[in-house]
Amino acid sequence: MTRDEAWALLTEYNKDHFHLHHAVTVEGVMKYFARELGYGDEEEFWGIVGLLHDLDFELYPDEHCIKSQEIMREHGVDERIIHATASHGYGITVDIKPEHEMEKVLFATDELTGLIGAAALMRPSRSVSDMELKSLKKKYKTQSFAAGCSREVIERGAEMLGWSLDDLLWRTILAMRDCEPVYTAFDDEYGHGE
Repeated sequence: MTRDEAWALLTEYNKDHFHLHHAVTVEGVMKYFARELGYGDEEEFWGIVGLLHDLDFELYPDEHCIKSQEIMREHGVDERIIHATASHGYGITVDIKPEHEMEKVLFATDELTGLIGAAALMRPSRSVSDMELKSLKKKYKTQSFAAGCSREVIERGAEMLGWSLDDLLWRTILAMRDCEPVYTAFDDEYGHGE
């Protein structure tokens, strides 16, 4: 599957700016981690998994990670992509356990990208470019901040990867710094959803 094919499938089922922005952000984060963790030859594949991970969420939130499998199979999507995207719902909506390091990264960073994005919007710069771990940890510990981002899932993800929570937080800040120009360009092209 090419990136263009993945984008066409994503936008067939997702119209809301928030969901598309999140997909592009997670795509960039996944590509960053592919390079950082020694899977550079699979960077595009990791990116497509990130792009499609919430394919069903906008239209079928109650069947998240379940309906997406059906949709992807109807479109002839590779089973590796189907397994990888569905596994980020492990223990929440599905029993498909993250096995590959890529799947564990997706599980750990999906919710976290939302929390970091929300924290960035609170900064004078409205950017992750100057965000430090200390300030993110303060927001992270405030349960009412970005309350929809599950700390339990983030912590389970760090544990799956064998990383400390601080390591996961900092590495994901760096990943979002790396791909910030991409999701900023997306916002410029498609509007900010406001």
